[in-house]
Amino acid sequence: MRSLTFITMGRDAEALREINEALTGSARGRLLAESADPSQFFANVLRLRPSAAIIVLGDTADTDFALIKRLATECPDTAVITAARDASPSLILGSMRSGAREFIQLPIIPDEFHTVLDRVAELSTTGISASKKNGRVVAVFSSKGGSGVSFFAVNLAAAMSVSTLLADLNLQAGDAATFLGLEARYSLADFVANRTRLDDALISSLITQHSAGLSLLAAPLEAHEVEDIKPQDVTEVLHLLSQRYESIVLDLPNAFDPVTIAALDMAEDVLLITTLDIPGIRNTKRALKVFERLGYPRTKVHVVVNRWSKNIDVELKKVESHLDEQLIGFVPNDYRKVMESINLGRPLVQTDPASKLALEIKRIATLVSGNNHTASPHARKGLLGSVFKREGPTGRLELSQVADAI
Repeated sequence: MRSLTFITMGRDAEALREINEALTGSARGRLLAESADPSQFFANVLRLRPSAAIIVLGDTADTDFALIKRLATECPDTAVITAARDASPSLILGSMRSGAREFIQLPIIPDEFHTVLDRVAELSTTGISASKKNGRVVAVFSSKGGSGVSFFAVNLAAAMSVSTLLADLNLQAGDAATFLGLEARYSLADFVANRTRLDDALISSLITQHSAGLSLLAAPLEAHEVEDIKPQDVTEVLHLLSQRYESIVLDLPNAFDPVTIAALDMAEDVLLITTLDIPGIRNTKRALKVFERLGYPRTKVHVVVNRWSKNIDVELKKVESHLDEQLIGFVPNDYRKVMESINLGRPLVQTDPASKLALEIKRIATLVSGNNHTASPHARKGLLGSVFKREGPTGRLELSQVADAI
């Protein structure tokens, strides 16, 4: 289920905190921005176009009602919700007559809050905001460095059959532009510096075009620019871009820092890249535990094996059992082709589309674009307890060793 987006306004800091915690705890709602100033609040709604705007009513109810009427008229794609500790009939009726669609009683009652979210979700899919474009966000991540995340992310983005943006969020050492053979003039830092005035024309000027179906949001060009990028900035930028592109692929660093977690929160799918060695499996297990603590549903995270070779003597059934996850893809190990692609600055799925490596990445792209995550033929063998046919003897990887190492 796609996350709902919210903007809040009010002068009661405790009420705003309570609403934010309820949204976070629901795993269905995402807070984009909050404000105590009506003018800033209205500008945020116009700029970010959220699923809903929540107004905490206070002593200035008449002013709030006027703001609700303006929002209902000028921002019809956003549902207006009011909240208050005073649930008097006159206050509720006044907000509804002004154009509010729901009312939240404070302190929040969980069952009633979930009902409000259900109604906002219904409006988002079949009602007032059904015409809004919401691109699918796919994050590519590994908690172990050197797993080939950037190469996979670049080729996954290039393999998408819809308009796609590749967002390089490896802020300290992003290489996506190099992998695509591009010289980026602007980056995420420019988006953040201009976030309050981002419109279609400015967004287009800050994005680097690769081809008709693929664009790049480059990582910061200078190291000092990273300091100015906050998690909330990434949330806002990705939300805006998801309304312009049908698919967004995130190239993420191998660390659970606040910016990376904000990006992971935005994703509908997380492709967790692993390698079939003890450090790779160990770090994948750790990452899965972090995702569980973050409250991500099991359907959101999918494990992909990179640099797979049939010479690796591994019982895939044991790997899947150890991770408690099905492996959805096996990207073959082809060092020569990969290095040629990187050095040429051209995605392998475009230069050698018939290669086994490219075919597997394109198959995974089809899976995530359709949200139909089924195991590859290799994974089916793993689930049946089969072992890949081997061309020569190799050292056997024992999962008991991995368990001891974790």
